[in-house]
Amino acid sequence: MATHNDLGQKGEAMAKAHMEATGYEIMDENWVFGKAEIDLIAYKAGVIIFTEVKTRTGNAFGEPEDFVDARKQRLLVEAADEYIYLMNHQGEVRFDIISILFDRNNNHTLKHIEDAFWPSAY
Repeated sequence: MATHNDLGQKGEAMAKAHMEATGYEIMDENWVFGKAEIDLIAYKAGVIIFTEVKTRTGNAFGEPEDFVDARKQRLLVEAADEYIYLMNHQGEVRFDIISILFDRNNNHTLKHIEDAFWPSAY
């Protein structure tokens, strides 16, 4: 497996542990619809949270969260729409990003950005 895939899986495991430790219930991981994959789908206080995890080993080209561009957001929203339909969820939804940045010494910074973007569909 490629190193970047290992890094991504490590980041997703860290993000899941962070969410569980802060009171979120993880409903699904790596949920796929069409061309989109939602890394983590969580539930807390009546809200479904669709979470994109971005893990990087440097920020020379931008912060990890900067890589959730408009195209990626559209794909996430399409997948979220299908998930909401399948779950018959009538409550609120939210789109979060968890950004994990590693330095050269393998230390990391985890940033949980709630309401990272708000699609016009909602």
